[in-house]
Amino acid sequence: MRLRTFFTALTTLAAGGAAIAQDLPIIGQPIQGKIGFQPGVTEVMQDIRWLDNMLLIVITAITLFVVALLAICILRFNSKANPEPATFTHHTPVEVAWTIVPIIILVFIGAFSLPVLFKQQEIPEAEVFIKATGYQWYWGYEYPDHEIEFESYMIGVDSGNQLTPETSQELADAGYTDQQFLLATDTSVVIPTGKIVVVQVTGADVIHAWTIPAFGVKQDAVPGRLAEMWFEVDEGQEGIYFGQCSELCGLSHAYMPITVKAVTQDEYDAWVAESQVAGRYVEPGAVRVAASE
Repeated sequence: MRLRTFFTALTTLAAGGAAIAQDLPIIGQPIQGKIGFQPGVTEVMQDIRWLDNMLLIVITAITLFVVALLAICILRFNSKANPEPATFTHHTPVEVAWTIVPIIILVFIGAFSLPVLFKQQEIPEAEVFIKATGYQWYWGYEYPDHEIEFESYMIGVDSGNQLTPETSQELADAGYTDQQFLLATDTSVVIPTGKIVVVQVTGADVIHAWTIPAFGVKQDAVPGRLAEMWFEVDEGQEGIYFGQCSELCGLSHAYMPITVKAVTQDEYDAWVAESQVAGRYVEPGAVRVAASE
C-alpha cells in the first residue's frame, strides 16, 4: 500500500499536483502545557463547549453546597459542640429532598445535553461524502462522488516514528515544522468550508476511531460495520485541523494521526479537478500549509 502511494504521488507531480498549493493556517492542534478545548469551528463543537461550561457551573455549585454541608456538620455536630447526640434515625423531609433535588438536576442537564447528542447523531444530507477506513496503522479515504481515493500516513513513519533529520525535512517539504511531528500526515482530507460533510467510518482489521477535536466529532471504526458522522466547518475558518485515532488499536496506535484541510469551495473544486486528472490518487501535500509561528 505504501509503495503504491509513492508511485501515484509521482504521477500526480508529473500532472502538476502543486498547482493548487496554498498557504493555510494551523488552527486545530494540541498545544503543550495548555488545557481546555481546541477552537470550535463547527456548530456542534460550539454547542459542546457551551454545554461543558454550563455543566462546570452546575458541578461547581453542587461541590460548594456539599462542602458547606460538611463544614456545618463538622462545626455544629462534633462531640465538643454537641455532646448529646440525636437519637432519631429518619428525617422524612430531608430524605424526600435528597431524592427529588438530584432528579431535578438530572432533568435540567438532560434538557440541554440530549439535544446536542441528537444533533450529532441525526445525519443530514451530505454535500460532501467521504469514506474513512482505519487500518493498522494508517487511514484510507475515498470520495465516491469524485472517484478519488488515497492513503494517509504519519510523516515520519518511514523513519521508525522518530524525529530524525530526514523526518524534519519531510515535514518542511510538506509545509510543516517539527512542532507538527506526530500530527501531520503525508496526505490530508480536503473539505470545503460552509458545506455539510458526512464521513462514513469503518475498520479493516481492528477497532479504530476517527476524531477531530475542533469539529466536535468522534466515531468508532468497527470492522464489518458502517457508522456515520457529520460536521460543517464555519466559513472563514479555512485552515489545518489535526486529530488522532482514539481507540487503542495495537502497537502503533499513537502514530495514526488525522489531518483535515478546510478550504474555500473554489479551492476544493480545484483540488477535486486536479486529483481526478492526476489519475484518481492524490499527491502527498497537494494543499500546503503556512509555516507555524
